[in-house]
Amino acid sequence: MAKVSMTVNGKAASAEVEGRTLLVSFLREELGLTGSHVGCDTSQCGACVVHVDGKAVKSCTMLALEAEGAEVATIEGQAAEDGTLNTIQAAFQEHHGLQCGFCTPGMVMSAAALLKDNPKPSEQEIRTYLEGNLCRCTGYHNIVKSIMAASGQDVSALAAE
Repeated sequence: MAKVSMTVNGKAASAEVEGRTLLVSFLREELGLTGSHVGCDTSQCGACVVHVDGKAVKSCTMLALEAEGAEVATIEGQAAEDGTLNTIQAAFQEHHGLQCGFCTPGMVMSAAALLKDNPKPSEQEIRTYLEGNLCRCTGYHNIVKSIMAASGQDVSALAAE
């Protein structure tokens, strides 16, 4: 067992973990932050995406000990303290960018990383960026539309699907 310490959603967090403990397991089991989902355990689905020191990472492929001293942001830290949704979350809600919701935390976190690096992405740039995130419900159209809306772009020309 080893002690790991990091800042998660602006709050100090630490625990004793086995060396093989994945970051997603640490977040879910030690901190009770269950918004990051384990969908595949193979880095294929993107349901576990969180930000580590400002970069989007699939937390099912990172050891908790690798995040020692890092700033970690999860879906639970995206809304305001009073529960008000952030711009991306609100756009997903408004434009029906989710159905069952399983992939949504990873999609929102990936969208936040994309918009940080590319504030006005094209539809194709969004689709390319999301290639590492799987959704089995929506067909991606409304997810793409939600991200474009969150970036402040006019989405009225996108055909409904």
